[in-house]
Amino acid sequence: MFRTLREDINAVKERDPAARNVLEILINYPGIHAVIFHRIAHWFYKKKFFFIARFISQCSRFLTGIEIHPGAKIGKKLFIDHGMGVVIGETAEVGDNVTIYQGATLGGTGKEVGKRHPTIGDNVVISSGAKILGPFKVGENSKIGAGSVVLKEVPPNCTVVGIPGVVVVKDNQKVAAIKNSIDLDQTNLPDPVGQQLECLRRRIQELEGKIRNLEGGKNNETV
Repeated sequence: MFRTLREDINAVKERDPAARNVLEILINYPGIHAVIFHRIAHWFYKKKFFFIARFISQCSRFLTGIEIHPGAKIGKKLFIDHGMGVVIGETAEVGDNVTIYQGATLGGTGKEVGKRHPTIGDNVVISSGAKILGPFKVGENSKIGAGSVVLKEVPPNCTVVGIPGVVVVKDNQKVAAIKNSIDLDQTNLPDPVGQQLECLRRRIQELEGKIRNLEGGKNNETV
């Protein structure tokens, strides 16, 4: 338990430039509090003390604003930044070195039984307000853009943006390998919808030019 806690604290120090020392992280970071509470609740959950496990998780939710079901499986070095509004469902699985920002949800899509929440691979970054809904996997080293809604499987080494989420492959390179560290950039992401709209705008201008030429160069605005 103490070794895992030390790894979780190191993850905060590595990924948050505002983290000055261990004492500050232990006292002032709700993401660390939520992870500690969860690891205790998960131990009780595995021992089938479901009421105690759920009670601990609800106390954690009240104190931190982060709701992690005690049945969720959490890997090493999870960093929940700020964390208010984060929800992680019962059958969710989160790999190692995952970063989750505020308002993100790892949820289900209905009243299915069995596996109904996503599996998150290692080194994944889930940006602010992202929703990942369903029993599929988000591959290793992938990044989910802010506000995206992901409803289907994401291959490894990809970036997802939009509603519903659109996968954009980054030159077949692993995200974590580009800078030899976890890529926490939430803003410089591709915009496939905007790119398609720009293509349509250029095409319309081209067609309007051809129509004017066919009409003898008249400036007819009606297309």
